[in-house]
Amino acid sequence: MSSSSAPLKIVVIGGSAAGPKAAARARRLDEHASITLIQKDPDLSMASCGYPYYIGGVFDDRNQLICTPAGIVRDPNFFEKAKRIEALVLTEAVAIDRAAKTVTCRHLPSGETRVIPYDRLVIATGATPLFPQVPGTDLAGIHTLHSLGDADQLRAIRDQGQVRRAVVVGGGLIGFEVCEALHLAGIQITVIEKTDCILPFLDPDLARLVANHVRANGADIITGNGVAAFLGEHGRLTAVKLDNGTELPCELAVVAVGVRPNIALAQAAGLTIGEQGGIAVDEYMRTSDPDIYAAGDCVECTSLITGRKVRAPYGDIANLQGRVIGRNLIQPETATFPGITHTGICKIFDYTVGITGLSARQARALDFDIETATVAGLDIPGYMHGKLLISLMVAERGSGRVLGFQCIGPGDASKRVATVAMAIRGGLTVEDLGNADLPYAPPYSLALDHVIVSAHVLENKLRGLMHGVSAAEVKQRVDSGADCFIIDTRSPQEFEEMRLGIGETLIPQGALRGRLNELPEDKDREIILYCKISLRGYESAAILQAHGWRNVRVMEGGVMAWPYPREK
Repeated sequence: MSSSSAPLKIVVIGGSAAGPKAAARARRLDEHASITLIQKDPDLSMASCGYPYYIGGVFDDRNQLICTPAGIVRDPNFFEKAKRIEALVLTEAVAIDRAAKTVTCRHLPSGETRVIPYDRLVIATGATPLFPQVPGTDLAGIHTLHSLGDADQLRAIRDQGQVRRAVVVGGGLIGFEVCEALHLAGIQITVIEKTDCILPFLDPDLARLVANHVRANGADIITGNGVAAFLGEHGRLTAVKLDNGTELPCELAVVAVGVRPNIALAQAAGLTIGEQGGIAVDEYMRTSDPDIYAAGDCVECTSLITGRKVRAPYGDIANLQGRVIGRNLIQPETATFPGITHTGICKIFDYTVGITGLSARQARALDFDIETATVAGLDIPGYMHGKLLISLMVAERGSGRVLGFQCIGPGDASKRVATVAMAIRGGLTVEDLGNADLPYAPPYSLALDHVIVSAHVLENKLRGLMHGVSAAEVKQRVDSGADCFIIDTRSPQEFEEMRLGIGETLIPQGALRGRLNELPEDKDREIILYCKISLRGYESAAILQAHGWRNVRVMEGGVMAWPYPREK
């Protein structure tokens, strides 16, 4: 409780995630504080990550996006009665006077202004969707998915059933969640990504596998091509023109190319803005003004891996930061938010795509000396109807510290990503993770969980027991005509059912010792081995090394991680 005799005056700007969390936490710690919540939108505490599933028809009652676990809608009446928090909706904060310690706000329907005094202030103004600076953006039929109002509009379009073709601009998480939602409504979807690869937080081979899965489900993807213009007739969208001149007919376009922190209010108040474009805060989530805190999409945080400032526009992070602020509002400097590992997950058709930490590409760009391991396998035993997981783990060479993990596939990737996220948070090494005491029972895991197997493969590579090569590197060798000898160590039946068509020779693992005479006489010639997931490839590589071949490599992940066309 506040030590002051007069009730503490708290004002919170922003009513989505961080703001309400801070306000509610402060109320639990101080029953007598005066708390005012200012929200520009008509809704409060929106579960924005649920928007695509509402649009896609997974559920129909939009109030479920603004309800408590008990099913009570979080409207101003709820905040007044349950929390004793004054929630002002459709109200925009227009100025902060730090000297007078007041916030001026305007009620949008009426235009009336009000000046609210504060002892402590919270800025949770979120972010604004980025939009291509191209002709035609004012046409009807172009949307973003940022607010609940946006979700309502897209759900109405879905329910009306009049749109046949749509374009999603942006190949990130939100773009593909929207892609699936609209696809469920029977709309023909094309995703446009300006860079060469979708899902830029994934390394390229895994991103290609996800792209293959999306295309197999009937949606199209165009990469390496941006939007040059939106075209229309009579004020309505009719097509999207790409940088290469291609025109894609469509009645709907959803732009999902990222967000920019909403810092105008903080900037006008003279608060410090960080190098990444977000409000600068310390470990207590305080801004450069000790009586003003900030959280959510509008701030910068610290990477627990690199120590650098980053932006993390995620709902869970906003809630964590809001909770820290709520305590510090009442009990200053008693709660800290140390930073993030950039952990995220999403559903893309039947695939889960999960990440934590750094990708290999990011780690190399930051000058880490790394080793990686790509592993394919099941989440639970085959006799329990296990499903495929493909992952890539990243570790620092000298220390063995785990730096990152990506996991995709129809199997349960979520708990694997969560496990590695905590390993990264704890600064664990590959060896630590390879000896982790994780829960095992056939309905839930293999005896050696996918994460542990990934750590074992990576440990083998770090110790020089296995020399791996990625699918992309194998493809590059084949395309360039490099002098390498490729062996498929699967069974003849597997080979007949599906092969890669890269000039491979079939020598099943069980027959390898008896067919060594078929291998290159030059013991320094590169030999690449693989199987379905490359366990047999690894064991076969050990056999060849024992018989004197010195340049033996295993294609990591095997056939299941091959993202290029195959022969059937």
